[in-house]
Amino acid sequence: MNGKQSAVIDNDHQLRLKEIELNALLEVTLAINNNLPEDALYKIYNFILRANLKIQKLLLCLREDVWQYKVSFGTRTDFYDIHKAISELQIREVTPVEKVALPEIFREFDLVIPVFHKDTILAYVFVEGLDTVNSPLSNTGITFLQTLTNIIVVAIENKKLTRRQMAQEAFNRELEIAQQVQGMLFPRNLPNTATLQVKADYFPHHSVGGDYYDFVRINEHTFLMCVADVSGKGIPAALLMSNFQASLRILARQTGNLKQIIQELNYALYQVSGGERFITLFCAIYDRQAKKLTYVNAGHNAPVLCRGRQEPELLEKGTTVLGIFKPLPFLEETVIEDLNEFLLFSYTDGLVEVTNDRDEEFGGDRISEMVDRFRSDSPEAIHRRVIAAVEGHRAGMVYTDDVTLLTVRVRE
Repeated sequence: MNGKQSAVIDNDHQLRLKEIELNALLEVTLAINNNLPEDALYKIYNFILRANLKIQKLLLCLREDVWQYKVSFGTRTDFYDIHKAISELQIREVTPVEKVALPEIFREFDLVIPVFHKDTILAYVFVEGLDTVNSPLSNTGITFLQTLTNIIVVAIENKKLTRRQMAQEAFNRELEIAQQVQGMLFPRNLPNTATLQVKADYFPHHSVGGDYYDFVRINEHTFLMCVADVSGKGIPAALLMSNFQASLRILARQTGNLKQIIQELNYALYQVSGGERFITLFCAIYDRQAKKLTYVNAGHNAPVLCRGRQEPELLEKGTTVLGIFKPLPFLEETVIEDLNEFLLFSYTDGLVEVTNDRDEEFGGDRISEMVDRFRSDSPEAIHRRVIAAVEGHRAGMVYTDDVTLLTVRVRE
């Protein structure tokens, strides 16, 4: 064979390779445009490399949360756990495997080929076969392999990005609904008269939270007030609390028996959560005509009761948290008689668990001292003072939970 014949054969071979490469790129582009799933794209990639480019041995590793292999054929080893082996690689050009610090199992390959998107390494291709100029892994073949891999990997990354965007949009819609639902939980108007003042402040840790307070008029001289905290945070907590609120309001209008209300709330919560979530609750009913306050504390932070010039009382008695046991293992209803004027300050644990840079909590004792000291102030003024004190205590440290304050003042 003379030189001219050899050149013609070589040109024909190069033309066939170019035709194969062009057809492969068209096939991949069509598959991407038809929005085929990731598995289908990997199968097309596998077929092109083996059937068209005659590559015998290859391993494609893709970085997700950790490095994982996505395509593997012709290898002697199962490359299931590769993250540790290649997580420290910073190869930015085609490199012989023998020149890279890799475990022995990678020695069955000849080259490691990095695949980029802009300046970010998305994948590594380990491949065998660098024998002749006409090999699929000539310089032209390597360039094509990089190009084909880049197209496949970037297309799959775009699919993941689209899924994440769709998931975020769905989450945002759910969050908006949850915010609307939670906004409906709280009473729209709280009384502020010469004889009855009710003040509430609510600061969710996230966009929605698991705290809840309520004020329900049972009749012209009786009302129910409560503050509660559901385990967990976010949308699940908000939705569970909305169910709890609906149950409480229905029960408050059916009976004035607080013990029965608590038992029914516990039963309803247990039915919904199956004992996997719980709610702490302080709930009280005040009868102005009878001058008595009836309360149950279900594992909640003890509210502070101030009356006359007496020392402040912590309302601690009641039962355990709701939703864990069916029925409740014990339940004590406490009645405070001859109560015609008082201040009742209640809150959730997010208020007292705020820490400073020395990891010291604000604590319930400080709450009691402040409420006692400023008991003659309006509920709104007391809240301002408490919030300012908590802000001063945390000194820039973040809140870790929802914060709720609810204060009721009754005068004759």
